[in-house]
Amino acid sequence: MEAIKVMWRETPAPKRGEIVRQMRDALNDKLEPLGALVSLEMGKILPEGKGEVQEYIDICDYALGLGRSLNGQVVPSERPGHFMIEQWNPIGTVGVISAFNFPVAVYGWNSAIALVCGNPVVWKGAPTTNLSSIAVTKILEKVLVKNGLPGELCSLVAGGADVGQSTAVGRKVGETVAKRFGKSLLELGGNNAIVVMDDADLDLALRSVLFAAVGTAGQRCTTTRRLLLHEKIHDEFIEKLTKAYQSIRIGDPLEAGTLCGPLHTKAAVEHYRKGIEAVKAQGGKILTGGKVLDDRPGNFVVPTITSISPDAEVVQNEIFVPILHTMKIKNLDHAIEINNSVKQGLSSSLFTRNPEHLFKWVGPSGSDCGIANINLPSSGAEIGCAFGGEKETGGGRESGSDAWKQYMRRSTCVINYSGQLPLAQGIKFE
Repeated sequence: MEAIKVMWRETPAPKRGEIVRQMRDALNDKLEPLGALVSLEMGKILPEGKGEVQEYIDICDYALGLGRSLNGQVVPSERPGHFMIEQWNPIGTVGVISAFNFPVAVYGWNSAIALVCGNPVVWKGAPTTNLSSIAVTKILEKVLVKNGLPGELCSLVAGGADVGQSTAVGRKVGETVAKRFGKSLLELGGNNAIVVMDDADLDLALRSVLFAAVGTAGQRCTTTRRLLLHEKIHDEFIEKLTKAYQSIRIGDPLEAGTLCGPLHTKAAVEHYRKGIEAVKAQGGKILTGGKVLDDRPGNFVVPTITSISPDAEVVQNEIFVPILHTMKIKNLDHAIEINNSVKQGLSSSLFTRNPEHLFKWVGPSGSDCGIANINLPSSGAEIGCAFGGEKETGGGRESGSDAWKQYMRRSTCVINYSGQLPLAQGIKFE
């Protein structure tokens, strides 16, 4: 691996980008079957399975451009005849540990950027989505071999893990890497909220909540877990949302028209059961749903809406299933207080037409999440901006913006071409 690492980091970045471009084309050629495999193995509906592969394709497009634009700053020097720059170099082998819920896209976010930055990649995919991991690795390997490059540039390892342990596993990984002073990029759980103010477009908010809470059967890191409704529109919105939930088609994710597929494992079904029991035990009410569909094969549950206190323990802890907790708010300050009260800080969204509310939400006294949306779901991020969150979400940033810097090391370079030795800060040493 050491020889491969040296070879790849010495390859010019534009040429590395060309390899990623070819990977993009190879993935695009297999978009339909690979998307169907993701849907079959993970359980998300077919449009989401295809969309996940498309996201990998999109990040390859983005990475291709990075191959010709990776750059550091040129900084004015206070000393005559001196030139200061930042130089970015590959950090080394990058390990990617990805979860079952996005068995292709999360690896794509990291591997495409890491490769163009000059790093080999070792991937540990989820043990329950091994077929997707193997399929992607085989596609990439063919591109590498065709170009005379070793397949080990994109290596895959397999192994077990407990379901629903993203924060605990992330903490363990972070501590282990920190012991050797390595760099970690942690993107862990989210206990995400949507806030709907009394001046919001309620139809827009309704469609957004439905997608954010039910999409991927509630198994996205950005799934909406908490719905904060202004007291003036609370009852009206709950009535409309309940009717919408009751019309959701639950079933085979490969069939057209299905909006909610199965949970990924039997363990997830048990998490759902325990979540429903906890809601009832902690003073909450089930407004709709709350049932496991035991009359059919598979891991099917009914998407659920509850009414419960924001302080309830079951609300404070993320459960990776389609349970949406609703609560009333008096004003935006009240909403921000509740939004920020949980341990995670991944995604959030505010529905409003009020500019004052908008700018407070995204400002220093607003949402404390890494994603602070306005008038759209908490889930469904684009690749152009950095993706990640704060607090127990881990603080890491993937995908776009300047997230590429996570995969490189920075050197400050000062060049003295003056023939003299003026010292910084005017120091005299003679």
